[in-house]
Amino acid sequence: MLIDTHQHVFWHGRDDKGLVEDLNEHGIDVAWLLSWDMAPDEDNGTYHFALNPIHRRADGTHAGIPLSDLLLAREHYPDRFMVGYCPHPLLPNAPALFEAAHDMHGVRVCGEWKFRVLFDDPRCLELYRAAGALGCPVVLHIDVPFRPDEAGQPVYREDWYGGTVANLERALAACPQTVFIGHASGFWREICGEADSHTATRPNSQVKPGGRLITLFERFPNLYADLSAGSGLNALQRDVDFARSFLIRFSDRLLFGRDYYGGELQQLLNELDLPDAVLKKIFHENALRLVPLSPSMHKPSAPNVPNAPNAPMKPRDSKTPLVPVIAMK
Repeated sequence: MLIDTHQHVFWHGRDDKGLVEDLNEHGIDVAWLLSWDMAPDEDNGTYHFALNPIHRRADGTHAGIPLSDLLLAREHYPDRFMVGYCPHPLLPNAPALFEAAHDMHGVRVCGEWKFRVLFDDPRCLELYRAAGALGCPVVLHIDVPFRPDEAGQPVYREDWYGGTVANLERALAACPQTVFIGHASGFWREICGEADSHTATRPNSQVKPGGRLITLFERFPNLYADLSAGSGLNALQRDVDFARSFLIRFSDRLLFGRDYYGGELQQLLNELDLPDAVLKKIFHENALRLVPLSPSMHKPSAPNVPNAPNAPMKPRDSKTPLVPVIAMK
């Protein structure tokens, strides 16, 4: 079985039918659909091309990926989608909004948390605690507010989300009953002990010891991660020896996810010569432990394709890059 734990719908030019066609092509049985509640003052115009144009506001900003789109997709394909939702944490009664979505609409994931708010803001902590009380993991997006320039001086980045892993660390400590699933460039850069000196959003240098993310995994059993998007794939590709060791060591808390389309991550994971038990955990067992399939769902008969975890892999030309184009995150 294969579960994509980080996916969106009406996203990057595909509707729900197009997404299901892609799931079938890559042997994926179920996907978690995540919302993105984009406030007007957090509008990110660089994403407008990838979002559903009917949710563009009159002032030119975009509402993001609303819960209504996710529910529509699940209505059309009830056996293929688990629904997530995360209200903006600065909204009045955001925890109550999430609880209502859980009770009314069967939401089982709090995500995607992607806001220009510090991750350990007290209002955010209340939302995480509400999700944890309902047994729902929180899928988080972190992009750091400062990265150094070539001279080593910190430069403010307008497209930051959540703050830094220091903010994440305080939230992990404050909400031990809530599972957090890390994602995005600001999260994955911290596998390296030299993260503070990296000027690139996605560093491609060898991973050096002392990464703060490793320490967080060691200290906090409620920290998980999904391997989605260009950020997760790059974190593995930049140092495949480190990647294999990391995947094995923390296999109980890592999840397959894409945040886009295609089979690049499946291909890489199958090429790393990981034990079968590790692949099963990453491909579906950890996801099912966090979010069991609803009683009405059954395992769909997705076609067996070369990139599916139980199918034989076709040899790849070593000169062919693994990643042609991948989602911006």
